[in-house]
Amino acid sequence: MAYRLFEGKKHVSSYWKYRISPPDHLIQQVIDFLEKQKGRPFELAVDVGCGSGQGTVLLAKHFASVVGTDVSPAQLEVAVQQANKPNITYRQSVAEELPFADSSVDLMTAMSAFHWFDRPRFLQEAHRVLKPHGCLALLNYTIDMELSYPDCCSHALNQVCKEFYAALQHYRSPHLGPSSIVLYREAYESIPYPDKEWQECVWVKMPMPLSSYMGLVESFSSYQALLRDDPQKATNLSQDVSQRLMSIMKVTSLETEVVVAVKYYYLLACKPQET
Repeated sequence: MAYRLFEGKKHVSSYWKYRISPPDHLIQQVIDFLEKQKGRPFELAVDVGCGSGQGTVLLAKHFASVVGTDVSPAQLEVAVQQANKPNITYRQSVAEELPFADSSVDLMTAMSAFHWFDRPRFLQEAHRVLKPHGCLALLNYTIDMELSYPDCCSHALNQVCKEFYAALQHYRSPHLGPSSIVLYREAYESIPYPDKEWQECVWVKMPMPLSSYMGLVESFSSYQALLRDDPQKATNLSQDVSQRLMSIMKVTSLETEVVVAVKYYYLLACKPQET
């Protein structure tokens, strides 16, 4: 079954503010794979589970038309407000029943969303709507992000981060299992297409204020589950982690910039020509 999360207005707001999107060079790897398999022109890309559209906008310069779909009206409302390209539109839809004709889509992406879908049904639906030689790209990143700060012990910083992640593990959705990467690897192995790629360790470094790193972790479903279960415990945990990190860094402001290393993984698959 599919899961519906990230729909409360406060969570949607933090999702837009703090959630990261794949870097340009990772998107370019997707585009290069599509060009190798299908060739240009690129007409239609569909970003499924688009949320507030951070990833959707990255596709606009490569395609004549880009459609982001999501089950959440609140997420789509933010996405529409932030859309700044005339070739992007958004539609409310579940991932397993997409409003597109058979063999009509050049590229289908899901960026940090596939793990919430009914995965077998979604893969069937992706096969239905992709053109022959159209491509599917499923991207995600792990929670075990690493921090660095000048003249500061990275090991000490990241020990605090590891304890933060460990405290949230108990609130992780059972639907996801211990690690989401396993779900993507299983999907890769289950897709029968002969042309496909799997990459499970692409480190991307992103400078951001410490407050944004905290906001990013707090936007994850596990922290949100803790926040619903025990708001005071969630707040205390976040404040404690923030204070410990600032103490190690010898700073007093959460707006101090740190470098956050994020580990991405992804699968790419090309639908074969049907005989």
